[in-house]
Amino acid sequence: MKKILIADDNIQITKILSLFAKKEGFEPVAAYDGNEVIDYFNKEHFEIILLDVMMPKKDGFEICREIRKVSNIPIIMITARGEDFERIMGLDIGADDYIVKPFSGDEVMARIRAVLRRLERTEQNSSDYISYDNLKVCLERGLVSIDGHQVTLTKKELEILWLLLANKGKIFSRDNLLNSLWGYDYYGDNRTVDSHIKRLRAKLDAFGHQNWQIKTIWGMGYKFEGINHEI
Repeated sequence: MKKILIADDNIQITKILSLFAKKEGFEPVAAYDGNEVIDYFNKEHFEIILLDVMMPKKDGFEICREIRKVSNIPIIMITARGEDFERIMGLDIGADDYIVKPFSGDEVMARIRAVLRRLERTEQNSSDYISYDNLKVCLERGLVSIDGHQVTLTKKELEILWLLLANKGKIFSRDNLLNSLWGYDYYGDNRTVDSHIKRLRAKLDAFGHQNWQIKTIWGMGYKFEGINHEI
């Protein structure tokens, strides 16, 4: 089930939004201060975050900035205030939408659906978007997900995955990958490719993917392969 993180220090609001989220097919997780939001974000994988601006310990703007350093997860900010400068600030620092209290649960769910539809259209219409089975990769936005769960990769890990996935079934030697992703003027040990592949696999293997793998072809290199042998 897809998870949604609901961050608000008002317990009644989190309970109401959790009920509406469950009806939409989400598994809600509630956070009541800014540090809790960051802890949950670092430990679990969410489809979207509802983020109150006036959070204890860290406010919503600070939280949004911190998350945006490592992730493009959709964020809808919530506030009891309606000042234009707050809405503009929230959007400028990377929020996907902004909603002002008081609101109805149905309105919030409609905003969530709209943000997720917009993201899906952006991915599907992007030349930098590829999917295979339960794996989705958007190079431009730096997004990787497996079964809807976000996978956080470094820039180089993302580029390796993109290159292998975009050339399914093609074997890339270490030198091929070095030349393609590090450049011809790279003077390091080509075993750096093995290290990056190892870390990339570990991150991908944290999620189920029975129908595909990054396979080692001994003495030759690596390739993205469908385990069902379609590629």
